[in-house]
Amino acid sequence: MARAGVTAERLTRAAADLADEIGFQNVTVSALARGFDVKPAALYAHVKDLQDLRVRVAELALTELADRAAAALAGRSGKDALVAFAHVYRDYAKQHPGRYAAAQIELDPETAATSAAHRHAEMTRAILRGYELSGSDQTDAVRLLGSTFHGYVSLETAGRFDRHPRDVDASWSRALDALDVLLRHWPPA
Repeated sequence: MARAGVTAERLTRAAADLADEIGFQNVTVSALARGFDVKPAALYAHVKDLQDLRVRVAELALTELADRAAAALAGRSGKDALVAFAHVYRDYAKQHPGRYAAAQIELDPETAATSAAHRHAEMTRAILRGYELSGSDQTDAVRLLGSTFHGYVSLETAGRFDRHPRDVDASWSRALDALDVLLRHWPPA
């Protein structure tokens, strides 16, 4: 019998909060059950298994990230849009490290096609249309932006930039300047 007040949505939000506290990889059904003061078996009335819970957290994170990006991009184009998008990505990763990690898991193709991952990719492509990139150039640029943002954020949150005297925000700003220049002067195939 399902415990009153426990729903799949509440479990997903609680798992996302827990991921931000203890790390996405450390979230278990048992740890989540303790937070609801129920036995782990009681949660299986709402989620299939740990993988189902992780996918739900990933979808929540992707939706939150896409919603923030959409709000930040409204009315912007070119470098202004690129910078706004990049800041949303970086800020979300720093504010919600567990959710951010969840957003990086590989989703099955059907889930990815219907999740906010698709919306996020479309926003990235919309930014790139402002740089007059299309086709395979656009795909290459999407991959470049994603890997640059993810790489920078991953190194920053791991503390890899802490020992250098150069301000991390100044380096981030210069990286975005460089991306803008590259996108405006994309090399021909």
